[in-house]
Amino acid sequence: MTASRTGATSIAHVPTAHGSRYLQQLCKHWGHSLKVAFTPEAGTVIFPKDARGADWPGDARLCLKAEPAHLECALEAAVAAQRDSLKAAVERHLDRFAFREAPLTFDWRDQ
Repeated sequence: MTASRTGATSIAHVPTAHGSRYLQQLCKHWGHSLKVAFTPEAGTVIFPKDARGADWPGDARLCLKAEPAHLECALEAAVAAQRDSLKAAVERHLDRFAFREAPLTFDWRDQ
């Protein structure tokens, strides 16, 4: 299972002092059903191309990096529609874990 490295990408810096906590919560949550690897500082989640009945051309990858003042979220997807769908899923899930400071601000920059 590999994520696309040439498709649609986007990066967001999410202002928060709790990036490590949210990164770990998100990775533990998705680790029940997706391929996940993480430390307190960084994490990777692989979304299979056929997850939840989808039929994308390739897998997608979310890379998370906790910094002192923000959480970096980098998405790599096979196509723009897959990337955009995952952006919304990442936002919903992180806002759920960050309920005390939600809604978080996501400054997605598509590439």
